[in-house]
Amino acid sequence: MFQTIEELVKLAEQAGSVHEVMIQAEIESSQHSREAIMQHMENNLKVMLKSVEKGVAGVTSVTGLTGGDATRMHTYIDENQFLSGKTILKAVQNAIAVNEVNAEMGLICATPTAGSAGVVAGVLAALIEEKKITLEQQIDFLFTAGAFGLIIANQASISGAAGGCQAEVGSASAMASAAIVELMGGTPEQSAQAVAITLKNMLGLICDPVAGLVEVPCVKRNALGASQAFISADMSLAGIKSVIPPDEVVEAMYQVGQQMPSIFKETAEGGLATTKTGQEILHRIYQQD
Repeated sequence: MFQTIEELVKLAEQAGSVHEVMIQAEIESSQHSREAIMQHMENNLKVMLKSVEKGVAGVTSVTGLTGGDATRMHTYIDENQFLSGKTILKAVQNAIAVNEVNAEMGLICATPTAGSAGVVAGVLAALIEEKKITLEQQIDFLFTAGAFGLIIANQASISGAAGGCQAEVGSASAMASAAIVELMGGTPEQSAQAVAITLKNMLGLICDPVAGLVEVPCVKRNALGASQAFISADMSLAGIKSVIPPDEVVEAMYQVGQQMPSIFKETAEGGLATTKTGQEILHRIYQQD
């Protein structure tokens, strides 16, 4: 089993891909057949795509605090007056959709967490639509994302309560960027560089959920995380490298998370949660004096 990104890259260069290394690692650790593992990942994929579809169609959260933005983005894209690229905006739309479904208490696939579930699913759904990738490629995409996510989880954190939102949306965005690179024909090393570029640009991102709910600003952070994944992937595919090696970037994220005050780690005691409007929302939802 690989422990670092450096080890993963070396193994992937020998095996031919990151996703193959991850599949073999899963076979070894779970003792399940390749067919069973692939089927399980396909089931996860189905949940992801259904949550995208449901969210784009339009949902409203239990609190009424979020909902409908995925539909608004869908309409905006259809009007064809957008400034960003269509694939990126589709990913943004989809990421919002998944997290609106999460806030509506619908079924999503935590990737790597529920609060950051929109990023990988949103990016992949956009690629399916815009790049017409095969089912096999879709499943491989998820294994590649999972390989890098596993390392980040073991060497740093994927928990907002432990490391802030850099550990949730930051990790999800890094996972998605690495998978995009491999899907588009990049090398394992380029996937690793995409991870480093992404995490560097999300270092210090706090987790400050308004009223303690995974809605504001979580939904929109997933949207921006999806867009970051594409930019990082394009930079890496262009041959741009991180001056700080990927494993050192992951270590830096861990250290930042350790040093981050608790008010910025899912406690709703700082940041947007303590703004005037944030407090008004808190009192309205929980009817506090």
